[in-house]
Amino acid sequence: MVALLTAAALSMAFSLFLTPVFVRLFRKLKWGQFIRDDGPQSHHAKRGTATMGGIVIIVGTLFGYFTAMLITGDHITMSALLVLFMMVGLGVVGFIDDFMKTRKQRSLGLGGWAKVLGQVIVATAFAIMAMNFPNQAGITPASTAISFTRDLPINFLLIAPAIPLIGVILYLIWTSFLVAAASNGVNVTDGLDGLATGASILAIGSYVIIGFWQSNQSCFSPNLAEAVRYKCYDVRDPLDLAIVAAAISGALIGFLWWNTSPAQIFLGDTGSLALGGALAALAILTHTELLLVFIGGLFVIETGSVIVQRAYFKITHGKRIFRMSPIHHHFELKGWAEVTVVVRFWIVGGLFVAAGVGTFYLEWITR
Repeated sequence: MVALLTAAALSMAFSLFLTPVFVRLFRKLKWGQFIRDDGPQSHHAKRGTATMGGIVIIVGTLFGYFTAMLITGDHITMSALLVLFMMVGLGVVGFIDDFMKTRKQRSLGLGGWAKVLGQVIVATAFAIMAMNFPNQAGITPASTAISFTRDLPINFLLIAPAIPLIGVILYLIWTSFLVAAASNGVNVTDGLDGLATGASILAIGSYVIIGFWQSNQSCFSPNLAEAVRYKCYDVRDPLDLAIVAAAISGALIGFLWWNTSPAQIFLGDTGSLALGGALAALAILTHTELLLVFIGGLFVIETGSVIVQRAYFKITHGKRIFRMSPIHHHFELKGWAEVTVVVRFWIVGGLFVAAGVGTFYLEWITR
């Protein structure tokens, strides 16, 4: 518990007090945001605002987590390192995209398929490592089963037991899909000052609760009462996953101070892809993959609005459902103030997170 609070406090202090330093550095490097001409006209005032703020969050998270573990003397686990690997890996993909945009002063960086390829490469490396490094009980960080609040009886390795390679390939495809969906979902949501940052605090913060609860109800805990042992979670390193989630949340809270309207710095793809990757990694390693539909409900709506808009546009040969997608721009063009859209979307995101955490706990008490 001490490590959890320490990691959150240190990462928050890092991003809160050092973000202005990064803002000055990024301005000096001319890492400024490029604004699309076809977007809301009010956004043109944001042209040149420092971007790639994800660097601050990534560095703040690494500082908070490792410093907290050093201070408390707690053991660093493979599960935590995997989350950080995913976060840094997708952050690098996002950085390449952001750097190309700022260098060319265009809204296009990496091509769509190039970005997906980067996500798949990182996700595949993550998945392979997550199926290795078992603990003393033989439990690896991830499982080949699809999970909701815990593993379901749908295991990729059992689909074709005579040919294990098929199951492994299906598992890698499933992991890549989760990572791409989560990272692109956060990326699509990152269109208004503080929107994706605040929503990510709520979503990733929920894994502080989930990881801490799984730690208290762990199958590997000698203190777990026999009366509830049949409800236990066979998740490896749940407390360390909660500590990492706390470090990320702390870094986001400090960053939001400078990212809220009017933003002095943006997440950029560096931040949005990194946060989506971390969210997917936490879901995979806590065995709550399908629960992401609730916990990341706001990201699902934002991504869904883009898919529906494009599909309807093609089917009807040019007609639109929304004035603009993602859906937050639709409400902007309807006359809602940017801050109004952001706060109301935070409320929606918070309700989805509450539903997700509530469903997680409800499964335990009714099991």
